Amino acid sequence: MAEVKTANDSSDKTFDCLNAKSSKKTSKDELAPGFTIPTEQIAGVPDFGWRVPLSYSCQMKCKAFFTPRLKQIPSYLGLGVRYCKLWMRKHKEGKRPFIDHMNALAYQPIYGAPIGGIGCGTIGRGYQGEFCRFQLVPGCYDHTTVLADQFIVCIRKRNKTVYQQVLSVKKPDNKCLNCWKWNLDPDHAIYHALYPHSWTIYDIPEHNVRLTCRQVSPIFPHEYQDTSLPCAVFVWTAENLGDEDLEVSIMFTFKNGRGVKEDRAGGCWNEYFHVSNDSPSEPVSGVQIHQSFQDMPCVYGIAVKHKPDLSVSHCVYFDPCGSGEDIWQDLYEDGSLTKSEADFESKTEPTKKNSECAVGVCCKCAVTAGGPSKQMEFSLSWDMPNIHFKSKGQNYRRRYTRWFGHTTQAAPQLCSYALNNYKTWEQKIEAWQNTVLQNNDLPAWYKSALFNELYYVSDGGTVWLDPVPNPDLSSETKEEIPAVIKEFGKFAYLEAKAIDQEDPTIVEYLMCGTKGPNKSPKSIPHDLGDPEDEPWVRVNTYNLHPTHDWKDLNLKFILQVFRDYYALKDLQYLKDMYPKVKSIMTEAQKWDKDGDGLIENGGFADQTFDAWTATGASAYCGGIWLAALRLTVEMAKILEDRDTEIKFTEILHEGKESFDKKLWNGLYYNYDCSDKPYHDSIMAAQLIGQWFIRASGIQDDLVFPSQKVRSVLKVIYEHNVMKLNNGNCGAVNGGRLDCMKDTTNCQAEEFWVGIIYSLAATMIQEGMSKEGFQTAWGAYHMCWEVLGLSFQTPEAYTLDNVYRSLGYMRPLAIWSIQWALSITQSTSPISNPL
Repeated sequence: MAEVKTANDSSDKTFDCLNAKSSKKTSKDELAPGFTIPTEQIAGVPDFGWRVPLSYSCQMKCKAFFTPRLKQIPSYLGLGVRYCKLWMRKHKEGKRPFIDHMNALAYQPIYGAPIGGIGCGTIGRGYQGEFCRFQLVPGCYDHTTVLADQFIVCIRKRNKTVYQQVLSVKKPDNKCLNCWKWNLDPDHAIYHALYPHSWTIYDIPEHNVRLTCRQVSPIFPHEYQDTSLPCAVFVWTAENLGDEDLEVSIMFTFKNGRGVKEDRAGGCWNEYFHVSNDSPSEPVSGVQIHQSFQDMPCVYGIAVKHKPDLSVSHCVYFDPCGSGEDIWQDLYEDGSLTKSEADFESKTEPTKKNSECAVGVCCKCAVTAGGPSKQMEFSLSWDMPNIHFKSKGQNYRRRYTRWFGHTTQAAPQLCSYALNNYKTWEQKIEAWQNTVLQNNDLPAWYKSALFNELYYVSDGGTVWLDPVPNPDLSSETKEEIPAVIKEFGKFAYLEAKAIDQEDPTIVEYLMCGTKGPNKSPKSIPHDLGDPEDEPWVRVNTYNLHPTHDWKDLNLKFILQVFRDYYALKDLQYLKDMYPKVKSIMTEAQKWDKDGDGLIENGGFADQTFDAWTATGASAYCGGIWLAALRLTVEMAKILEDRDTEIKFTEILHEGKESFDKKLWNGLYYNYDCSDKPYHDSIMAAQLIGQWFIRASGIQDDLVFPSQKVRSVLKVIYEHNVMKLNNGNCGAVNGGRLDCMKDTTNCQAEEFWVGIIYSLAATMIQEGMSKEGFQTAWGAYHMCWEVLGLSFQTPEAYTLDNVYRSLGYMRPLAIWSIQWALSITQSTSPISNPL
């Protein structure tokens, strides 16, 4: 079995992350490169990805952020009281607050690559074989592991079963399914993930058998039909490495529900299905489970593809809460499931309250000694076409219903379609990924991080609805939107429309205790709504602070508009956004209190670092303001708006002079110009504005002089990156010249994964590739190799093994590194993941 090295997180050596490019043996004196450089190649499995033995168990004990340092607590007392009142009120309403601090997710270092397309719901997989983390109810997660959802192998020799085993490591802790054999040897199995693929390789040495399960989900760029499908394929390969012929059976079992109390509500029923496809497609058969999740019908389908050299069988019902003896012994008897013909012609009786149901499909093949391997193909689908959010204000249809209907009858067709099209998916995935995987100038860990972080595109609570649900979106706007935008969403348009809208509903801002309108006009909404309420209809759920006054949130919209225009070259998009850009920029001028061309922070939580308040001019918000001015000027030039160009050019020149005068200290820009102890802290995010400028194709030094940019990056690299564990843990938000880090507040001493990746991209854009990759490596190393947070990358972590906000969107900023590489011509451009 292939060996896997694990990383030494406490090493006093700096890992040469840039030159770790391929499989190799690692000296005991080196910092082991971790899970991303396997020490042995496995046929049919990429050399790059996240690889662990099934015996791997993260030894680091992490916990969610709950209590700040003692000296930081006084500033949170009022917030704590107000939050507790909110939490109790929501609890009485049967809802969860927008941040459920009282029920922080339990630390579970178990996850592998999830399955499913985009916006259709996903089902998580554990690297040890579990089915876990069900994201089927829109916007909500059930972090459960369902042990009845399994793959089971049966090996027969000379017409006798010699081996039968559940192919996952976790065992039930009650009497359910206690007749099943749960003692898989994890030392003889390896898991490898390169999203949207994963592989699990099982060696069964006592019978000289190797099994490989290849998991495939329909995720690849520039395709907006198959990528919306709620399904996945599991391709099992059986190899006989011995000298006796064998029969190998794989059984796939699945139960109703999501591992929650609702599973036992009753009313679930099953039925057999068979889909006869026209040649050259092959028939598919399986079993489906009819059920509802929170009043929304959902049908599971599990299926197997028929082939001449395979024997297919089914079980339309077994009790997942019982011993499991019936189906286990049925398989053990002859490697097949033997049910009566009546089972295939009728529906099972609906389950009664407090009971559950499960089904199974089985595929058996003969594998000759020394002969070719045999392949068995299974699929899983979940047809949940009609959905609503917690408030039930509107009903929506998922996008895939365009092609498969919305009557909850699509599970068989989805299974069949997946089994007969997954090879095409794989061709597209490989063509897309090979641009990176075959580039020998890129480090191995980066190839793993780049693709595996894309799990969030499908598993991040994504909903892809058809039509895009927004009753307030005017018909005029709908007609003006380019056709391609209608295919994959119009979030920028929704944000733009929301700028001028006002929601006068009075809410209490939890941090400061004041009250005000939920949404103020001429401001970007913090979010597009809460799945516990009614997204798109009621936006701006985040009421921790009055975000209309956030200096960075509004201005980043400007930066994103021009960056997206530069990437897409879509002039109509720029024209659509431009009036909103001018509105925001005009409104933002009110933040320039002294008329020097530079906005000021107010000394309260008025930016994303809401616990790390800034007063007066600040490097972070001031830099973003200057970048917004620069890009607004560029937009005005393109659209021939001479008056706006002149106006903001003048402000830019004044603001740049004030920025340097107030904040530049000869080495970097101070955090702010206050007299607080952290006013001269080294902020890792102080060049976010420059990051956007370069990412938008602008190469001049009109805003930030090159020599100052390089000086800042060198200081950040030395103090925020290399001072801490020799550069193996990323960049801390707040560094100090006189000590290791800024501990004046909790956010200053955190490591934000999105900030780290954007900082790395900034370094690469400025010709500092070695430093950029070293910086980015630390974030990947900590989350994926040290803290056990694979496929649940958090917003933040600390050196005390504390994390905050698991499964966060900002780690997708790693794609800004690939963008930086492409625009600096360090490597060939790769297709954007969408």
